[in-house]
Amino acid sequence: MARKKDTGAEAPKSEIIDQPLTQILSERYLSYALSTIMARSLPDVRDGLKPVHRRLLFAMDQLKLNPKDSPKKCARVVGDVIGKFHPHGDQSVYDALVRLAQDFAVRYPLVDGQGNFGNIDGDNAAAMRYTEARLTETSIRLLEGIDENAADFRPTYDGEGAEPIVMPSNFPNLLANGASGIAVGMATNIPPHNVAELCDAMLFMLDNKAAEVEDLVKFIKGPDFPTGGILVESKASILESYRTGRGSFRLRARWSREELNRGTYQIIVTEIPYQVQKSKLIEKIADLIQNKKLPMLDDVRDESAEDVRLVLVPKSQNVEAELLMESLFRNCDLEVRFALNMNVLDKGVTPRVMNIKEVLQAWMDHRKEVLVRRSSHRLEAVMHRLEVLAGYLIVYLNIDEVIRIIRTEEEPKPKLMKAFGLTDVQAEAILNMRLRSLRKLEEFEIRKEHDDLTKERDALEALLKSEARQWTAIKKQIGEVREQYGEKTKLGARRTKIDKPPSLAAIETLEEALTTLEKEPITLVLSAKGWIKAMKGHEHNPKEMTFKEGDKVLFAIEGQNTDKFVLFATNGRFYTIAGDKLPSGRGFGEPVRLMVDLPNDAEVLDIMLYNPDLKLLLASDDGRGFIVPTSEVLAQTKNGKQVLNVDAGQEAKICIIVEPSHDYVATIGTNRKMLVFKLSEIPEMSKGKGVILQKIKDGSLADVKTFNMKQGFTYRTAGSDKKADVKPWVGERAQAGKLPPNGFPKSPRFT
Repeated sequence: MARKKDTGAEAPKSEIIDQPLTQILSERYLSYALSTIMARSLPDVRDGLKPVHRRLLFAMDQLKLNPKDSPKKCARVVGDVIGKFHPHGDQSVYDALVRLAQDFAVRYPLVDGQGNFGNIDGDNAAAMRYTEARLTETSIRLLEGIDENAADFRPTYDGEGAEPIVMPSNFPNLLANGASGIAVGMATNIPPHNVAELCDAMLFMLDNKAAEVEDLVKFIKGPDFPTGGILVESKASILESYRTGRGSFRLRARWSREELNRGTYQIIVTEIPYQVQKSKLIEKIADLIQNKKLPMLDDVRDESAEDVRLVLVPKSQNVEAELLMESLFRNCDLEVRFALNMNVLDKGVTPRVMNIKEVLQAWMDHRKEVLVRRSSHRLEAVMHRLEVLAGYLIVYLNIDEVIRIIRTEEEPKPKLMKAFGLTDVQAEAILNMRLRSLRKLEEFEIRKEHDDLTKERDALEALLKSEARQWTAIKKQIGEVREQYGEKTKLGARRTKIDKPPSLAAIETLEEALTTLEKEPITLVLSAKGWIKAMKGHEHNPKEMTFKEGDKVLFAIEGQNTDKFVLFATNGRFYTIAGDKLPSGRGFGEPVRLMVDLPNDAEVLDIMLYNPDLKLLLASDDGRGFIVPTSEVLAQTKNGKQVLNVDAGQEAKICIIVEPSHDYVATIGTNRKMLVFKLSEIPEMSKGKGVILQKIKDGSLADVKTFNMKQGFTYRTAGSDKKADVKPWVGERAQAGKLPPNGFPKSPRFT
């Protein structure tokens, strides 16, 4: 057999990292988290942009897509962005571009889009190959000075180009347009504001160094959303939100009452809350009408064209429009809460929550830095030009000698420098002059330019040496922004109206009106498989009720749709369901576990109509229990209220109403031992495990019944009630009891 040739090369060894897994994971996850926070989700406080938006605007600037030039296809823009700056999916980049062009999503659009860029109904924009875009005047302000060393650049992802780290941003974009994003372990949500108000606040800050947030709120009334609406938030709440950088704003739709013939009217909604899709809003209102949860509203119509126009038709002309709208505000997105979380990147590095004063000061500090950098850049250019012009003046004073040297010398440059004391820059500029520049008129123009640049140089040097002059220049720039976006301009006029929150009296009036209008008899039906619904009226025949195959009635409770129904489950928790929230009885209803957070291992033990004047006796299957007032069992959330505490492996067994006339209680276990004792021995509690009602050996609690001893004790057997003398079974609480009377059912149950 032939031997394999030994090449002498060793097989490569795999690199083994000797490091704890937890440390490796934490380092890798930290890198991912920092990348998400800094390069994706949080905006920079200086320009209010995320990297994708900054790269979009810079790429469009490189393509010369100025407001006065013709737009280009969005596919071209997206291609440049992902090819040069942002190596991500084209659809995500296009979605970011689309949002910057939507005037209902951005208060001051940064992109001027032509074509279908979506609408307030939630329809998507057309494909990028069909739409075109260019920059707006606002974007030009953000980019102003980008070619004048106003911002630092860094290499692009492939190292073949450079991109700005931050925009010069001669526009307070962060607060003007707002921002939202979810990072790792943190998020940001900033509403848009009115630029004129922001400028007024900053001008006040420049004149009053000790200005506080309380002073700024006098100018900044609150957010100014692109879709308008009415801000109904107290001044104290707005102040606290701006002071802490966290809070929320309640925003309502703008509406008016439109009078019709014969004394009738309808309500017209002309502005809906920010980020609410009109189509979904109408669908939600229609569902509420269908499910009888808006008894004062008869119909909703969408008559919108370019403007929003939703028509709400009241069911009765006697209904007050204010009450109707209050009920709508409660039940649908005609009223929303916009959260405020001013979590931003401070100087592009440190994420932190700022208050509104800190955000405005950070922007002004950035503008001061930009001013210094642009002024220094301009000063260098002016100094270079003055040096060249000084050389030109020497030419005109000695023009014949200059021409002779250039014509006769093989190396004229050093000869010129030596003859006239020129610098290298001046000699090079003279040698590059055109002959036509040697005319007499040019000399006067050069002298005039030299004088003008000398004055500009002096002004720039004075500006760079004086911080006071710099802040004066910033103040002038802010004044120019305020003038361009003033309240009298179409773009700058405030859109969101500031109003007072509804008074407590108005809410109480609404509650009374809803109670009066909604009162209708219903029957709550819960099936054995856990489906719940509300049937109109009372005295329904269970045989005529419709259920899924194999299902049947478990509970049928009569009441009003203004009532509250209380459910008691085997986990010892009480759940509350409002009658007006029950699904319609036309179909099968819906699972009760969707209406309340009932665990899968728990079942509904009993349902009753809520009456705060009643008392209930609760007991678990281990024989412990207590009496609780019904007023203590009402739950405020879907999660319910824990009243009877049960140990692992145990569950609630009994929930019965205690009549005021009852004075004794009978208990029986699965071991068929019965005990009768005074009801007064059971304590009244608001929650807990309770006390031992009966000691039950080799079994659990089966049933409990309260009764009046004078009226006698009865139990049900063979379909009829049978009376029994229970005095031989009377004892004290927590005893074991004795076997029940002869003829007692084998179940063992009292009913």
